[in-house]
Amino acid sequence: MFSSKKEETPMATITPTSPAPVSSAAVQPKKPGVRNGAPSIISTDLTVTGTLASAGDMQIDGNIDGDVRCANLVVGESATVKGEIVAEEVIVRGRVEGSIRARKVQLCATCKVDGNILHETFAVESGARFDGNCRHSDDPLSDDAAPKHASFQRKANSGAIPADVAAKIEERASSTYPSAN
Repeated sequence: MFSSKKEETPMATITPTSPAPVSSAAVQPKKPGVRNGAPSIISTDLTVTGTLASAGDMQIDGNIDGDVRCANLVVGESATVKGEIVAEEVIVRGRVEGSIRARKVQLCATCKVDGNILHETFAVESGARFDGNCRHSDDPLSDDAAPKHASFQRKANSGAIPADVAAKIEERASSTYPSAN
């Protein structure tokens, strides 16, 4: 064990081999505007007034008084969002007071949503509270997809939108869709 005599070990020879096959999933380029990594997090002790916009994912556990635009959004159980949400995918566990436009919307059992939802895919868990209208759209994220029909805008009069703005929405809807009223 502690001898001064060195034992000679034969050297291993390394021969080049063909590289291991690479899966196509590892080589695919990232989608433009979508980042890999952790989501941006608004913690429970944070209140933000204004518009939030991110090309990546967001998790909101605090309070937002303004619009939110991002790739994917999770509204946590302790969170409140008062404004419009626009995202590829939205999971709501907390409270949302405003409209949601997303390709995929999931309302969890602990959520309370007061507003309209424009979606491509829509799922509601038992126990979720939803007061508003929902409508399917092939492209809910386009600005042209925003609902203009009066019956879809009636939620505007509930106080979620200021009265003067709600009046303008109703006026515009009745001039665009005269038979709706």
